[in-house]
Amino acid sequence: MRRVLLTVHVARPEAARVASGFATELQAAGIEVRVVDAELSALVDQGASQLVAVEAGPGAAADCELAVVFGGDGTILRTAELCRGTGAAVLGVNLGHVGFLAEADVEDLHEIAARVIAGDLEVEERLTVDVVVSVAGEIIARNWALNEATVEKAARERMLEAVVEIDGRPVSRWGCDGVVCATPTGSTAYNFSAGGPIVWPEVSALLMVPISAHALFARPLVVSPDSTLAIEIVGETTTGIVWCDGRRAAEVPIGARIEVRRGTEPVRLARLHAAPFADRLVRKFELPVAGWRGAAERRREERD
Repeated sequence: MRRVLLTVHVARPEAARVASGFATELQAAGIEVRVVDAELSALVDQGASQLVAVEAGPGAAADCELAVVFGGDGTILRTAELCRGTGAAVLGVNLGHVGFLAEADVEDLHEIAARVIAGDLEVEERLTVDVVVSVAGEIIARNWALNEATVEKAARERMLEAVVEIDGRPVSRWGCDGVVCATPTGSTAYNFSAGGPIVWPEVSALLMVPISAHALFARPLVVSPDSTLAIEIVGETTTGIVWCDGRRAAEVPIGARIEVRRGTEPVRLARLHAAPFADRLVRKFELPVAGWRGAAERRREERD
C-alpha cells in the first residue's frame, strides 16, 4: 500500500477544495491518503472521503512516501516537522505569494497528481541546523530549523547584547535587535529581510546576520557548513528568545549560550522540474530582466 500525507492551510477555503480533489485522484490510483486529524473536517466538507486521520506531531508522516502541502511556506515548514525522522519527502503546492519552498502552482494540479501516482519526482536534500541552548554548561533547550534559528531581544525597548563566535573564536560584540543564523534554503526568508545575502540552495554554507546592530563591524557572514556558530547573551538587562523557523521558541537568559551547527537530519524536498534557481528568484520577486539577451536567446534570434 502506497501512502501520501496531505497538509492544508485550512484558513484558505481554496486549499481544502483543491486538496479534496487531489486526494480523490490519488485514491482512484490505489494510494491511501492521510491527513492531520485537525484538518480532516475541512476536506470532508469539500467532498473528500475515505481519508485516514493521523495525530499531528513529529512522525505523523510515518510510512508515507510523500507529504503534499497545499499552502505557503509556513505550511511547508509545519509539514517538515511532521516528516522529520520518517524519510518522507515534502512537495509544496503554492497557494501563497512569495513562497520559495513550494515546487508547483495550483494550476498544475492534474500534472502533480499524475507525477505523484507515477512516482516521477526528483528529491533533493536541504541542509538544516541543530540548535543547542546552554547556561553554565547545562543544556536547557534543543531544537532544529530548515530556514533559520534567530536569537531576538525579549524586551522591545532594549537592545540585545551579544558576543558572536565562529569555530570557538570570538568575532564581535553587537548591541542589536537579534542575530539570524540561516541555511541557504532560509536565505530568501528572514535572512533576506535582515539584509543578508541570497545563497543558491545547492551551496553548502551557514549564514550569520545581525539585525539592526549598533557596531562598526556588523556585516553578514557566510561560513563553512561544518562551522559552529555561537551567540552568548551578555550585559545585565536584556534576555532573549531563540526562534526556530519562526515556529518553535525558547527563552534564553543572560549568560546563555546558543550554538548552531549543521543539522544531523536534512529535509527532503520533492521536485517536479529542475528549473534554475535564478528563474525562481526572478519570478518570485518579479525582478526586472527586460532587455536580457543571453546565449540561448541570441541563438533563437539567429535561427529566426
